[in-house]
Amino acid sequence: MKKPLALCTHRAGPVFLLLLGFLPAQAQVPGTDIHLVSLFRTRGMITIGQPKNVTNRSGYDNQPSFLPDGQAILFTMMKEDGRTDIHRFDIPSGRTVQVTNTAESEYSPGVMQGGKTFSVVRVELDSVQRLWQFNLDGTNPKLLLREVKPVGYYAWGNANALGLFILANPPELHIASTSTGHAQRAWKGIGRSIQSMPRRNTISFIDRISEHEMWVSQVDVRTMEVTPLIRAPHGSEFHAWTPDGTLLIAQGSKLLAWKPGSGESWKEIADFSAAGIRGITRIAVSPRGDRLAFVAGE
Repeated sequence: MKKPLALCTHRAGPVFLLLLGFLPAQAQVPGTDIHLVSLFRTRGMITIGQPKNVTNRSGYDNQPSFLPDGQAILFTMMKEDGRTDIHRFDIPSGRTVQVTNTAESEYSPGVMQGGKTFSVVRVELDSVQRLWQFNLDGTNPKLLLREVKPVGYYAWGNANALGLFILANPPELHIASTSTGHAQRAWKGIGRSIQSMPRRNTISFIDRISEHEMWVSQVDVRTMEVTPLIRAPHGSEFHAWTPDGTLLIAQGSKLLAWKPGSGESWKEIADFSAAGIRGITRIAVSPRGDRLAFVAGE
């Protein structure tokens, strides 16, 4: 196992760039859209329907996350002034409504256990980035981890423990407890995709061995034991899990799948190049496993 790095202290500003994909400070934020597709399972095989662009506007729309009933997604929308707020897209009606409206910026919404609140990475007015929670209607903001910063990304392992992408050189995976407010380093050299796994108490992350080799690994948030799962396809790190434990990963315009314990490697399940979709990044699967949301460039 790799040895954890000593904690590095950085200004919080660079972490904001992580949320936008490691952009130079002078660069314009690229436009991204969120696409929604249906997932089907036929004779044990996953098939995918036609993608629908559900944001379809000029600008940054990113980081989708399903509500527990699977009938809506929360996502990050950037306004013309550069601030971001959380919005909700209702799938049956096709309507989008604003959820948060703050002077700060919120990113990476995710519904918390119990289904009545959601967590975000919040860029505060002094540029510090920490984990916060809101009620589902966008009210009652509450700081969850006062001393843990700067937070780039996160994934919940259970109701109280989660994994955090912390800016360091290289980036580190920390395991935090909302009960104690403390976090501990578990790994170093990780990618930007951290995901909750169907089996509670574990999360998956990308272990960047080198520029040319990355693995999907898992960590137990109770013991911090790390286990490698499968080598990621070249250049791929954005992944998500279906409820039955199938791992999906994005590679360019394609989606690949792998089932742990199957003895098989990655299988291509979709190629959206004919629809003009390139560079898929964030992906999310609905709680029932019948829908998938993904992000791609405009």
